[in-house]
Parts: sequence; structure tokens; C-alpha cells
Amino acid sequence: MLEWVTIKNLALIEKADIEFENGFNVVTGETGAGKSVLLGTVSLLLGERADKGAIRTGAERCELIAGISLPEYLPEEFYMALNDAGIELEHGDNTLQLKRVISQTRSRNFINDTPVTLQTLKNIGDFLIDVHGANEHQSLLKQSTQLRMLDRYARNEELIANCAEWCDKLNELRHKREELFNNLPSPVEVEHLRMIVEEIEKISPKPDEDKEISERHRLAANSKQILELTSTSVAMINESENSAIDFMAGIYRTISDLNSIDPENTGMFLETCDRITEQLNELSCDIERYGSRVELDEEEFQQLEERLGELQRLKRRYGPSLEHVIESLEQTQERIAQFENSEKLRMELDKQEKTLLEELRLAAETLSKQRRNTAQSLSAAITEKLKTLGFFKCNMQIEFSTIPPGRNGMDKIDFIFAPNPGEQPQPLRNIASSGEISRVMLALKTVLAEADAIPILVFDEIDANIGGETAVKVGHELKKLSAHRQILCISHLPQVASMGTAHYLVSKEVINDRTSTSITRLESHEREKEITRMLGGGKAAGNHARELLETV
Repeated sequence: MLEWVTIKNLALIEKADIEFENGFNVVTGETGAGKSVLLGTVSLLLGERADKGAIRTGAERCELIAGISLPEYLPEEFYMALNDAGIELEHGDNTLQLKRVISQTRSRNFINDTPVTLQTLKNIGDFLIDVHGANEHQSLLKQSTQLRMLDRYARNEELIANCAEWCDKLNELRHKREELFNNLPSPVEVEHLRMIVEEIEKISPKPDEDKEISERHRLAANSKQILELTSTSVAMINESENSAIDFMAGIYRTISDLNSIDPENTGMFLETCDRITEQLNELSCDIERYGSRVELDEEEFQQLEERLGELQRLKRRYGPSLEHVIESLEQTQERIAQFENSEKLRMELDKQEKTLLEELRLAAETLSKQRRNTAQSLSAAITEKLKTLGFFKCNMQIEFSTIPPGRNGMDKIDFIFAPNPGEQPQPLRNIASSGEISRVMLALKTVLAEADAIPILVFDEIDANIGGETAVKVGHELKKLSAHRQILCISHLPQVASMGTAHYLVSKEVINDRTSTSITRLESHEREKEITRMLGGGKAAGNHARELLETV
């Protein structure tokens, strides 16, 4: 149940703390006092988008908080939705706190102090509270609303989700086909693509081939200079006059003379000379071997230059790198293959589409069968409920028409209504007065509330445009409904207000030139006074008010 609500700086309310009772809570007040603020508060806490103009004049922000105690019969999907939002209930904790802070620039939303999105608020709230505003009277005339109510009564969520899943697969396939064939090359373009493939395949580049060829070309281009430099280096080491070897021989002889004078301390110098001479000989051999590998082949050099030119030309056209060239070849071949295999691919996609359409049709037929089976019990339940609301000989039927299968199945429905005997049943939108619509909506809400697990029902003037004995019946029906659900009802009917478990008065007053709305719970004598006002005032109204309260 909705245990309490705190409202700060919303519309004309500066500050209000309201505690509700289990059962039938009724809210009354003068026209224009601000009764709809309470409904607005609940709607905002259920994820409705905020109008910044709703913030009380002069305030920087408004704050709305509600405490809800959870019943035991909520479905597993509710707890899964909490878990998906990162909200964990401690063991034994059966309370939930919804909060919204709305400023001129942004809105912040919380469940149990955990920040959440508006969609999360809505998803969680859908399991807890069903709000019926005055504008929903007209929505009942819409066939889409009627179908949603039938599905809710039949618990068709899984069957609808199945239809939606096949629709998504079908749309994905159609998008894929459209994208594929929109980008399919024309015959002229294919001829151009084949020329590209022929050009690249003729040269047949290999990965990193350009780097390898460039290195070989660089060496071949400098082969003459390399041979000259290696030859000169070898000569300077051991072949020319005054070569390094000869120079080292002279040094060796000089040190030998020194060694003959002081052999103990100069022997190491001779060893070093031997090592240097040996290293010079090794260096000469290494340079000779390097030079022998370099061949001055003009024909090979010409071939390298031509190959390098071919690769550079491909890179300019399809590059910038050789990897890009090879990738372009693969992509071009793929586009040609798409063109050549397009008819086969089209047939395959058509076959897949036919299969998906058949699956969608079967899913829609299953949903339609469930709807038609349930429609009889729903229309019977509504008719029975309408009899308790004054339509003693009414007739309510649900008429089906078939549409192409889609996300929501293949059905369009109409609530067909004959409020009085002898009248030809017609679509509800054609014949119902506003008072009749109110009672039909109440009957629907009552039947749906008995069918689903939503624990809190909020009604905003569902009793509009009715009165007299019918108002008494509406009050009894709401009272009966409150035995299993908490009811919040904003009403203008004294017959309905007198049956509330708890009665709240919305009033407006001017303090220091500022208009403020307050919400207070009425005690027994205050209730009598308020119901007397609702009856028009005076001694007779007061007596009637007492009678209404005493007969509850």
C-alpha cells in the first residue's frame, strides 16, 4: 500500500505530509483547490515527465517522496526489475521509497536512495500502482486502449512478446535485404570492377612485397659503389703499399726490439700486436665475402625497377599501402560475387522472409485465439459489473476484426455496448455519454483489478457526470474493491466520499499574499461538515450527511 507521501514546492503546495490508510482513501475539496496535485504527484513518482512550470513560484526545486509497503503476491518480474536497476531489498524488508527532485535544469530520481532513470521508475511503478486520470475516459473509446485492456485481463504479455520477436526478426531481414540490394552494383559498374580485379591480379602483389623489392633495388642501384668500396677497404688492410697489415708489421718489429731490452714487461705488447693483425685479416676476409655477394647485374636491376614501378602504380590507385591494394581486391571480388549471386541470394532471402511471415502468422493466431477465448469472459464480467452500477439490462460485447499480423498480433477490437434493452449494440465511442463512460471505465478497472496483482489503484473523478442512486452504487463498488486493493479516489460525490475508510480535504487559502494548498485528514465531525458542503450546505444537507456516514 501507499503508506505516505511528502510533497514540497509542487504547484500551490509548499509542504504537505500525508499518511494513507489501507482500504478506501477518498480526497475531496472545492473546485480549483488543487485536488489534481495529488494525482500529479503519484504520476510524477511513476516516471511521468516533469513540467518545470509545476515548481512552486519562488522555489528552486520541488521534491516528491512516497513510501510503499510491498504485498507478498507481487510477481517475480517485479524483483527482477529491481535487481536489473541495482536495487537490493534486505531480507525481510518489504518497503520501497520512490523519490524525485525536480529543478529548472534537471530531474533526479531515486528508489531506496539508488539513482534510477525515469524508465526504471515507470517499470517498477507499473507493478505497484494503476492511475486512472479524468482524461482516460476518452482513451477508453480508442480501440488500441480496449485491446490493451483485453490483453491485460488475459495476461497476454508473453504471447505479445513472441509476436514482437518475430516482427523484429522480419524487419531485420527486410532491412538487410534492402541495404544489400540498394548497394548492389549495376552491370556497368561490375564491368569496371572486373577491370580493377584484372589489373590487380595481373600484377599479383604479395603482402610486404614492396618493402622487400625496395631493399633489393636500393642495393642493386649502389652495387658498383659497393664493389669499389669493398675492394678499396681490402687493399687498405692488406694488399696496397703501406697497408694496415704492413703498418702493423713495422710496429711489431719495433716492439720486438723493445722486448729484447725488457722482455719481462713488454711481452704483452707483442701479444696485442698479434691479436690486432689477426683481427685485421678477419676484417679483410669479411669485407671480401660481403663484396662477393654483390653482383652487378643490369638485367636484374631493370627487372627490380619495373616491378617496383608496378607496385607503386597499384598503391597510387588503390592504396595508400600494398595491404590496402590487396584489401581492395578482396572487396571488389566480393561485390562482383554479390552481383553474380544476387538472384540466388534474393531467392534465399525471400525464402527466409516467407518462413518468418509464417512464424509471425502462427504466433498472431495463437494470440488471437487466446484473446477471443478471453473476450467472452471479460465482456461477461464487465456486463455483470455494469448491472451493479445501474445498467440493469445492458449488453457489452467485444467484436473482432482481422488486420495483417504485426508486433501486436492480428486483431483490432471494438467494445460494443447497448446500455438499455431494445437498443442496437454499437461501438462504445458512438453511443456512450460521459456518465456512461465513467461507469464503464469503473467496471473495467474493477474487473481488471480483480484479475491482476496491482495493489494500489488511483482514481481521479471516475465518478464524474453521475449522481443519485448510481453514485451510491459506484461508492459501494469502490468500497468493495478496496477490500483487496488500496484505493485512492479523488471525488466530488458525497455518496462516494462517505464510504471512504479515510477522508482527506484539499483546501486553498491566501497567507501573506501567497496562495497555498493544503491536504489534511478529516476526523468524523470534520467529515460530516465536508460532506454537508458537498451536498450544498444547510440543515437538510447536514442531516443527509449524517445519514450517509451512519449507513456506511
